[in-house]
Amino acid sequence: MNAKTRTMHLLVGPALFAICYLFLPDAFFDTAASRGAIGTIAWMAYWWITGPVDFAVTGFMPLVLNAIFQMADMKLVISNYADEIILLLLGASIITASWEVTGLDKRIASMFLMLIGSNLRSQLVFWFILTTILSAVLPNAVVCAAITPIAVSMLKYIGISEIGKSRTGSMILMTVAYGAGVGGLASPLGGAMNLVTVEYLQQVTGQEFIYWHWVVRFLPLMILLVASNLIYLCLCVKKEDSLGGSKEYFVEQYRQMGKMSYEEKWALGLFMTATVLAFTRQFYQEALPGLKPAYVFIACAVLSFVVMRRDGSRLITWKSAERKVIWDLLYIFAGGLAAGTLINESGAAAAIGTAMASMNLTGGFFTILIIVTVTLLMSDMTSNTATAAVAMPIVISIVQGIGLNPIPYIYIATIGVNISYMLPTSIRAIPVGYGLEPKFMLKKGVGITVMVILLMSLAGWVMVEHWPAFSTI
Repeated sequence: MNAKTRTMHLLVGPALFAICYLFLPDAFFDTAASRGAIGTIAWMAYWWITGPVDFAVTGFMPLVLNAIFQMADMKLVISNYADEIILLLLGASIITASWEVTGLDKRIASMFLMLIGSNLRSQLVFWFILTTILSAVLPNAVVCAAITPIAVSMLKYIGISEIGKSRTGSMILMTVAYGAGVGGLASPLGGAMNLVTVEYLQQVTGQEFIYWHWVVRFLPLMILLVASNLIYLCLCVKKEDSLGGSKEYFVEQYRQMGKMSYEEKWALGLFMTATVLAFTRQFYQEALPGLKPAYVFIACAVLSFVVMRRDGSRLITWKSAERKVIWDLLYIFAGGLAAGTLINESGAAAAIGTAMASMNLTGGFFTILIIVTVTLLMSDMTSNTATAAVAMPIVISIVQGIGLNPIPYIYIATIGVNISYMLPTSIRAIPVGYGLEPKFMLKKGVGITVMVILLMSLAGWVMVEHWPAFSTI
């Protein structure tokens, strides 16, 4: 990027903020704080997409702008930079730093290439299905944080060290993010946003919600989502696109590595221990209520500095770890969380809901289209859980206001609450932290966003009109 272009992009960011702050309609955004929050999102999104400064630097903009314009309690904004997910990502990054030191990254990479093959479409299908299945029963942030470094190790093994400059690498990391998002819709265990939905369903009906009913209600939508996402991803690459090398070549490479070393076993064992404990928290939650997934990963990261090699040296030192930890990842993710806090605490999210309520919705296809569109776009601006907390009461009040059963519309809103594709906020910040360019994510995300909004709106309307069970819990 030349100096003139960079200067232009630098200036457009604050210009967007100023336009939002000064000119958004007072009829909806009646406070300077809410207009400033929308402006912050616009500024950050533009800088993330155009890249006039490092992506992590953009992640600090909520702190800077909130200090000047006081859109929300600064303590709440700052807390995002030490959020539990940030600690989880730091712990995972430290543990996987030991992979490169011990050579485990090459072993894992060759194993995946040996099993899946090098065809890019096969790779995309594998990573999407894997993350979708895991995210159906586990928090999608944990899944994305655990799977992304494995995919990155494979890419580095075949020579793709700069993800942003590789279309192949970018597609694979983007696929992991897509799968982690889509999978969360499959069951209430897919993330905290679904538990918010369950709570509102129980409040509306006064009955306990049975979790397997969720799986049944959303199964047709999940089939459509998975199929449409896979078709879209496969159409984004050519049939003959390959990572390079044949399956037989990678089988031979794996055999030549010999047995796993003592140090590799420790590096793998620490990661697997953290992952398994994070995924099985329900079995020890009562005994160790404070040992959440984030702290499990930090604990195992600390252990990686304690473990000794056979020659008496340490498995990994801080100096070697700090060069390999993906620091950008932490601040990109935190910036997205902080921006979401501004949206919610400033009243901007409530203002969006007010605008939605003023559309004189009647409960038909247009109502469903608006619900899906607004919730999905809100999920792109803030966290899925925050979107659920803000959107659900608004949807319920609108639908009850026109005398309709709110249950199917809560289900409809849950679709948009779970999935989003375009901006590097929430779990989508994880692949960006590993090198995926936000402008690539936006370019590919626009098409699939439009497709999913239309497809889910139509499918949701059909289910509301023709499937009585979709209107019950």
